[in-house]
Amino acid sequence: MAHTLVTFHAHPDDEALLTAGTMAKAAAEGHRVVLVFATRGDVGAVASDFLATGESLAHRRTAEALASAEALGVARTEFLDYGDSGDQGQRLDQPVPTGEAPPFAGVPVEEAAARLAAILVEEQADVLTVYDPNGGYGHPDHKQVRAVGIRAAELAGTPVVLEATINRELMKMGVELAGSLGYELPPEFSPDTFEHWFTAQEELTHAVDVSAHLAAKRASMAAHASQATGDTGTRSIAAFLAIPEEYFAMAFGTEWYVELGRAPGIAEHDVFASVATG
Repeated sequence: MAHTLVTFHAHPDDEALLTAGTMAKAAAEGHRVVLVFATRGDVGAVASDFLATGESLAHRRTAEALASAEALGVARTEFLDYGDSGDQGQRLDQPVPTGEAPPFAGVPVEEAAARLAAILVEEQADVLTVYDPNGGYGHPDHKQVRAVGIRAAELAGTPVVLEATINRELMKMGVELAGSLGYELPPEFSPDTFEHWFTAQEELTHAVDVSAHLAAKRASMAAHASQATGDTGTRSIAAFLAIPEEYFAMAFGTEWYVELGRAPGIAEHDVFASVATG
C-alpha cells in the first residue's frame, strides 16, 4: 500500500544531509514524497564570486532545492517563505524591512504550524519528519522546525512524526576516521563539540538502510553547489562530496530517526512501519 511522506526542513540542503536517502527510497518504492522548506536559505554562506550579477542567494538556493528534489523523486516541493534566522539567530533582533518575511525562528509556532498543517491535510500525510530537540546542532531555525512540525501534525492528525537525526556515536567515529585518513573537514566538525549534537544511539528508534539510493543522495548534495563554496575553509557538503564512494557509503548508507511516542531502541527499518501496523 502506498503512503505519503512529508519531510519538513529549515533550509535548502538540510534535506540532502538528513533525509535524502529515505526520500529516494520511499519514492522508488511507489510512495508519495513531499518536501517542505520553512525558508529559502537567504542568509546562508556563499563564496563572494559564486552568484551571477544581480542574482540573490535565495533565488539560487531555490533552484538548487528543486534540482535536489528532482534527483530524489519528490512529487511536490513547497516553501513556507519565512526568512532565514541565521545560524546564531542574528536576524531575530533586527527589524524586518517592509515587504520582507520575518525570520522563521521568531514566528509564532501556531501561525507557521497552521500553514504546514494545511499541506499535511491536503496530502493526507502518513508520516512527517522534523528534527531532534536540539535541531541537530542548535540552529534556531532547526529547533523551530521541530516545534512547528509537531504542532502541525497535531492540527492535521498526522499519525507518525519522526525526528530526523544522526547517530552521535557513529558520527564521532566517522570524523575521527576521516581525520586519520587525512581528509580535511570543516573546523566545527571536532569530536569535542559533539556532546549535544544530534542523538545518542540508545535513544534512536529507526535505522533506515538507504545504501541502494546513495547515488540519489550524492546527487542531492551536489545540487546544492552554493553550499559547497566559501571564501574561507572547507564547507561540509564539499567535504562530503570529496569522500570516496566506499567511505561515503559507510557515512551515509543509514539514516536515523526517533519516532515520537515510541520507546527508545532501534526496532524499525522502515519509516512507514508504524503506519502499516498502527
